[in-house]
Amino acid sequence: MPVVDVKNLDGKKVGTVELADDVFSAKVNQNLLHEAVRQHLAGQRAGTHKTKEKSEVSGSGRKLWRQKGTGRARIGSIRSPLWRHGGTVHGPKPRDYSYALPKKMILAALRSALSIKLAESKLTVVEGWVLESHKTKAFREALAKFDDETRTILVVDNGGNVNLERASRNLEGVSLVAPTALKPYDLMRHDYLMLSREAALKLSRALSAAKPASEPAVETSAPKRKAARAGSKPPAVRKSAEKKERPESKPKRKKD
Repeated sequence: MPVVDVKNLDGKKVGTVELADDVFSAKVNQNLLHEAVRQHLAGQRAGTHKTKEKSEVSGSGRKLWRQKGTGRARIGSIRSPLWRHGGTVHGPKPRDYSYALPKKMILAALRSALSIKLAESKLTVVEGWVLESHKTKAFREALAKFDDETRTILVVDNGGNVNLERASRNLEGVSLVAPTALKPYDLMRHDYLMLSREAALKLSRALSAAKPASEPAVETSAPKRKAARAGSKPPAVRKSAEKKERPESKPKRKKD
């Protein structure tokens, strides 16, 4: 399992944390990353493009001249697509470009993106974002102690930290995301990743494919199992079973 140093806001090491091997050291799948980024960008498209059709442009619906006898081409409306200021044929219409990907693909792409950040030494685990003030200057100084040359930073922390939210929203290139809202596009878009200790452990537990061992089944004795099976039957089934178990009555003897 990868072991990462935990630092405080002064940039000093205060401990270590073990991360899940199948989350932060997984095999990188470039195709999944491409599909995840493409799906996210498609969902960001507004899709509000629109052109006017023949029935929507301005103009009278009167026939300009009679059909035959003038020597000119036949025409039915001034709003024809063949004419200037006419309607557009097969133009773009408002639509939704978003589409869904399987959940397993999104999670696998997220593991690949986290593994890339750790392999490239672009991941830092912070003990906690305890800020005394909501001022942007203090938060900027804290980020400069880790890496002053980084242009874009993605900060991942659990919600409820008001000072961190207010201090980070005015910094260009710095984004704050909760672990539950983290996407592969966010990781690929930013150069550096900074996780709080709680967020790192939460991602390790949530994205890990290892499942806890199931509890062994408790065996019961034979009479108890029979009683449990009998009690589990619906009333109608029990009644029908009782009727079948009853001995058949003897037919009445005919009188001579």
